[in-house]
Amino acid sequence: MSFFDLLTLFGGLAMFLYGMRLMGDGLKESSSGTLKVAMEHVTNNPFKAFLLGLAVTALIQSSTATIVITSGLVAAGILSLHQSLGIIVGANVGTTVTGQIIRLLDMDASGGSWLQIFKPSSLAPIALILGIILIMGTKFRNSRTLGNIAIGFGILFSGLLNMTNAVSSLTQSGVLEKLLSGLGGNPVLGYITGAGVAFVLQSSSATIGILQAFSASGLLTFKAVYPVIIGVYLGDCVTTAIVCWIGAKADARRTGIVNILFNLGKSVLVFAVVAILHQTGVLDPIWDKTANSGMIANTNTIFNLGCAILLFPLLNTFERMSRKIVKDEPVPENKYKEKLDGLNPAFFATPALALNSCYDILLTQFHAARANVDEAITLLDQYDEKKDEAVSAEEENVDLLTDHASRYIVELLPHLREEQHVRILDQYYRVVSEFERIGDEAPQIAKAARDLSERKLSFSEMAQHELQVLFELTDRVLDHADRAFTTRNIDAALQIEPLEEVANELISTFKVNHLNRMGNGKCNLYADTNFMNLLSSVSHVVSACTNIGEATVIRVRPELATKEHNYFESMRAGEDEAYNEAFRRAHEEYFGRLLPESLEAFHAAGESQNPPS
Repeated sequence: MSFFDLLTLFGGLAMFLYGMRLMGDGLKESSSGTLKVAMEHVTNNPFKAFLLGLAVTALIQSSTATIVITSGLVAAGILSLHQSLGIIVGANVGTTVTGQIIRLLDMDASGGSWLQIFKPSSLAPIALILGIILIMGTKFRNSRTLGNIAIGFGILFSGLLNMTNAVSSLTQSGVLEKLLSGLGGNPVLGYITGAGVAFVLQSSSATIGILQAFSASGLLTFKAVYPVIIGVYLGDCVTTAIVCWIGAKADARRTGIVNILFNLGKSVLVFAVVAILHQTGVLDPIWDKTANSGMIANTNTIFNLGCAILLFPLLNTFERMSRKIVKDEPVPENKYKEKLDGLNPAFFATPALALNSCYDILLTQFHAARANVDEAITLLDQYDEKKDEAVSAEEENVDLLTDHASRYIVELLPHLREEQHVRILDQYYRVVSEFERIGDEAPQIAKAARDLSERKLSFSEMAQHELQVLFELTDRVLDHADRAFTTRNIDAALQIEPLEEVANELISTFKVNHLNRMGNGKCNLYADTNFMNLLSSVSHVVSACTNIGEATVIRVRPELATKEHNYFESMRAGEDEAYNEAFRRAHEEYFGRLLPESLEAFHAAGESQNPPS
């Protein structure tokens, strides 16, 4: 045994692990958008949940990822703990698919047979060539992701071939024989070895794959292999439980605990059944038989599938045990608690799910802020102290949503690799502060209403009418902002800015009118500050909506924000006819609603009714 043999072995191991990670990440990246939808439709039928867990794990090549995603959905309230049980069992069976793919190493294909193409020595270069063509030679939407999947597949098999070749060289040294024969004589050592390697690698599939590569030595037997396979189950599920535990609520943690309990039960069951079958002589034909890649893959599949069938009736027991192990934690009541729970770090491994959680919380934040502004405006007509307190309380909720959303967005950013995902997150980061700006105006409006009520004051009839027109325009702007963000509607987004310009002209006009009324004694001196504050609040709301609209446009058409093609600057300069026309129509409509006395001040001030140039 030489240093270079070990170097080849560990280099092959590195390639194998990296290929598996690259392939798994690509599969999760391309399919995660549909995973959440599929899992959300899981019913209380455990068999359907089992099939879903099996299919998802076979697709993304990772039981850990499947269970972590499930834990996140449980934390978000999308799935109940009971619904997740079948998915956990299915994930444990689905992870055996990787071993069945790797067993292609044992395929017996003569040089002239068409089956030769399915040998790893053929599949590896084919996958690598296909991957590089997809990455460098094509430009369709998911070409890079699909290319990474193919490259990962090719690297995985290349690493596997390198490990196999290195094992063949090491076999001649005698060291490997002593190591592997020790496993055969001590099942406990084999169990600990399997658990330890799976825990360190954080992947049962990778551990089984390494075991399959070592089988090329011809020194592994069934009696040496099966304890290692059983140990893999425990090592992998402990890692999963740790990931599920971090930053999660009780039911999400219980998902990881159920997985541990299931795998412990599986270990006990397999050891007991194998011992009985060995004592009765049933396993004699294979007990000392040399284990190849195919035998390891089949053993792993049979163990998992058999245990799934036998332990399925005990899932409710595992659930009850998990509830005793993980107690419910007292948490402060918050009306948006379920939405906040949806911001689970477990989704970082599947960006599409994490971005969807961001979207849900931001939409909730926007609707809460808007509804609170509407509620505050009603206090101007009829002040109610309880409603005022409710507005203040809701503003704190909006701030809480803002804090959680902002922190989650910042923590998510390092996990994004796709340019499209980064662009989406950039939009979310821009709008979260704008939604907060809208929410901040609700208590300011309520404060004005409270002050007027305490002083037993009211605005003049003209001032009330002007505010009514302005609030109607504000509501229209908010409607466009809602449609723009909710459905990525560019048409709605582009309608906001001309309306903001009209709102700003109305505010300027109303300030002049208000000063005239103050000078003529038609408006109470103490109402002056409140009226000006209301105009300022409206200005802040419509300005925030404009920024929301711009963020939406840039997300859908990022080229419009480049220095070479800054659409917004040219639009504000009056170079866009659609913008000019929208401004004229809105200007005519809302200034047409003003009382004659209001328009007198507007014309006296010499304000132009043409769009800005």
